[in-house]
Amino acid sequence: MTSTKKQQKEELIEQTLLQNYDKYYRLAKSYTHNSDDAFDIVQNGACRAILAGKKLKNDAFVETWMYRIMLNEIFRFCKENKNILIVPQDMTPESGREDTYENFDLQVALDRLPPKDKSVVILKYFEDMKLSEIAQVLNEKENTVKSRLYRSLEKLRLQLEP
Repeated sequence: MTSTKKQQKEELIEQTLLQNYDKYYRLAKSYTHNSDDAFDIVQNGACRAILAGKKLKNDAFVETWMYRIMLNEIFRFCKENKNILIVPQDMTPESGREDTYENFDLQVALDRLPPKDKSVVILKYFEDMKLSEIAQVLNEKENTVKSRLYRSLEKLRLQLEP
């Protein structure tokens, strides 16, 4: 790879990181429920992306590639901290910040889903991604993603029924 192409790829990765930082943070926080852990995950993911920039084969898929890196970093973190997925650490608003409404029942139900199922729901409904984009991020077939989404929605519905 020539020096100019390498530099262009690095700039593309950095630009994508900056433009989507909030999305990656929200995704990480939806798993950890902790700001510090979410920041650490995104920072580690950003470092991995920058160091692995030469592995990005097609610049058009940089956002999908970044989501995959962030999800792998989230899964790595959750594997090391197994209690993260089951019990949210802090479900109360932080002091000094504006109160926002959160559906705690939905959050708890989402936390009970397996990590890949949770990812499909979050990427579809919270990050507004299409099924084809989710399939690329998770490196799975679109029909698999669709099945996982509908199965996850059914699990959520059963958990949230009164």
